[in-house]
Amino acid sequence: MSEHNSQEYISHHLHFLQLDLRDGSIVASVKPSDEQAYAACLESGQNQQQCLATTGYEKCQFSDLGSGRCIASLEESSQGSSLINPYTINLDSISLTVILGIVFLFLFRHAAKKTTSGVPTKLQCFVEMIFEFVQDTVSSIFKRKSTLIAPLALTVFMWVFLMNAMDLLPIDLLPSIATAIGVPYFRVVPSADVNITLSMATGVFLLIFAFSFKNIGVMGFIKSLTLHPFNHWLFIPVNLILEGVSLLSKPVSLGLRLFGNMYAGEMIFILIALLPLWWIQWVLNVPWALFHILIVTLQAFIFMVLTIVYLSMASEED
Repeated sequence: MSEHNSQEYISHHLHFLQLDLRDGSIVASVKPSDEQAYAACLESGQNQQQCLATTGYEKCQFSDLGSGRCIASLEESSQGSSLINPYTINLDSISLTVILGIVFLFLFRHAAKKTTSGVPTKLQCFVEMIFEFVQDTVSSIFKRKSTLIAPLALTVFMWVFLMNAMDLLPIDLLPSIATAIGVPYFRVVPSADVNITLSMATGVFLLIFAFSFKNIGVMGFIKSLTLHPFNHWLFIPVNLILEGVSLLSKPVSLGLRLFGNMYAGEMIFILIALLPLWWIQWVLNVPWALFHILIVTLQAFIFMVLTIVYLSMASEED
């Protein structure tokens, strides 16, 4: 594979299906102005970019998805290529995140409803094993009584695990299916999107405030930022800087740790797919996939544990 094709392959796999909220268009995607002329141009042997330049093109709209008219055109991507853009939303990440959340709820609800006095099914044993594991982890870290922590920890662990596990699918499987049904881009790992990981971390960050206000009150929370570690009014600016940085670093580190690990894992799978011989790809893919199972599980566990730790710290009265 040539260097140009390699770069195009990597860029295509790392590009999100982004909707521009300002005009409803799909970022880095176009459609031919004259479809008949475009089809005739392709039959003459020219490539897509040459035919688009010859026949003319316009932005692909959200309503055009699935029609087969949208064509990926990374050359048209300008500000939409950035990781964080306030004018765009990543449709693939959001849709997969919601779908995986529904899958988690359905599986666990189905297992709970099938509980009988007889021999449990394999699904019930699996769900019970995860539930007991999460419950033991919460009990060892969070010492206060709370009806929220255990369900929250279970949801965080399973949700992040399912998002991470999407990285174990063949790298071209879902993008190829998406292209076949008229969707120009599709990234399959929601946790490799910094917007998703930081959004989840922000949710944990807001819960830290809620737990702090509930246990020590608003004034107690303010005092914890201004009178710690130096309990004197002269050190309030210093305390505020130290404690403020410590507080803000929690959601940033929580979100970026998950994003960085999953982005790196996804990139390695893409680079392996660029190797010339299929048997070399298999030789490298299988060991990395087996090792990546550990990474997928470990990152979900770390995200859950840090969530419990941060909320436990926010629940301390001192």
